[in-house]
Amino acid sequence: MATAGGFVLVLLLTLLTGRLYCSTICPLGILQDVINRISRWHTKKRRFFKYKKPHPVMRYTFLGIMVLAVAFGAGWIVTWLDPYSIAGRVFTYLFKPLAVWFNNGILAPVLQNFEIYSVYHKNLMVAHILPAILAFVIIVAIGYFAWKRGRLFCNTICPVGTLLGEVSRFSFLKVQFDQNTCTRCGKCAAVCKSECIDIRNYAVDHTRCVSCFNCLDVCPESALSFRPTGKVQRLESVRPLAEKDDNPTTKHNTRRKLLITGLALLTGSRIYALKKEKLPENQKNLLKNKKDHPVAPPGAGNIKRFNDICTGCSLCVAACPTGVLQPALTEYGLNGFMQPHMDYTTYFCNYDCNKCGEVCPTGAILPLPLEEKQVTQMGKAVFVKQNCIVYTDGTVCGACSEHCPTKAVQMVPYKDGLRIPEVDQSICIGCGACEYPCPVPEPFKAIYVNGNAVHQKADKPQASEKQKVDIDEDFPF
Repeated sequence: MATAGGFVLVLLLTLLTGRLYCSTICPLGILQDVINRISRWHTKKRRFFKYKKPHPVMRYTFLGIMVLAVAFGAGWIVTWLDPYSIAGRVFTYLFKPLAVWFNNGILAPVLQNFEIYSVYHKNLMVAHILPAILAFVIIVAIGYFAWKRGRLFCNTICPVGTLLGEVSRFSFLKVQFDQNTCTRCGKCAAVCKSECIDIRNYAVDHTRCVSCFNCLDVCPESALSFRPTGKVQRLESVRPLAEKDDNPTTKHNTRRKLLITGLALLTGSRIYALKKEKLPENQKNLLKNKKDHPVAPPGAGNIKRFNDICTGCSLCVAACPTGVLQPALTEYGLNGFMQPHMDYTTYFCNYDCNKCGEVCPTGAILPLPLEEKQVTQMGKAVFVKQNCIVYTDGTVCGACSEHCPTKAVQMVPYKDGLRIPEVDQSICIGCGACEYPCPVPEPFKAIYVNGNAVHQKADKPQASEKQKVDIDEDFPF
């Protein structure tokens, strides 16, 4: 409901002021403006924009792809085209690691020398490098467009920009010319990052205009104004300026960059798929873990619903304090690519945490009260006796039982004074606190969580059985 309300609010804002959302609210749009501003500072000679003809075929093709993807539940397409999701991944997988590195390597040590401890070392848990590579490739492509052509991505590829552009046709307030005072100096077109001001015809393409108002600031005659839509009087006596042909090289560069980006994504995925793990001799007889389903975050409800709604923005990944939420590669299949899943090789789900549901902007992860989250069964722990070191090596263990918050894993008598795990799946919530510390390497864990396709409700454990899980980072298991 909140998501639908936000969408309606954006539409109403667009009907009133045009694409103001793209200029002042969209994080990817603001990032493009920052990149373009840096490019203008970087070049010795000031760079000017000029009017460019629109690319309606490309724009409406991407919008059509998005509409069909939403209609047929192809969430992976939405993941790659949604600007909010792109920005979320860039900030999560690129900017956040840089910020943590700066904090840990420079800021915290310097302040601690002055006995200031409000800034301290932070852990950064990232399971895979591929999401960071993909985010880097995409932002480099978008950044190149912004460096050379301002809001080119917003007005040729972004489906949200195209949709809001169509709504802008009917906006109440628009940037408009006053032909009686305009001298066609060209200053407005030179600062228009959407390249939508046609001074030859005294026209503004409002489907591409992002209401940045740069043109209003530089116009020496105040010939441009932001006012209610009305008929604009034309002067027939003014001689049209000569048309300047579009630069075909720029068009080819744009298409080439799109092709390179796609090839880079496919190559990265292929490299990751071909990566193989070599096992030592003593692990060749172990049984491989068989997971019917991945583990979706608490509040997802069921995997199908989650895949249909999630846009892969990675806000939950950034907010997760233990780092157990990681972007999926092949876990959900193509439809859930880059959507978060519980990766228990990274850590486990904190029993007393429900932050992922609080930050999800689409409702894919519902905000669960802590009491409800603690009995939400995301999956069930499965014990593989043949893989357990108590069975294979005849040695003492119990890491899984020690860290289970509901005590669904208990140690029972085995032989020669040893004890071996036993799982009570009725009170297991699938948090992964047993799988993560298991000393047997992936994918042969002695205990692992098999995800539930539909989340269930676990029995509430006895009060005396519950414990708080706190694993030391140096603990070997």
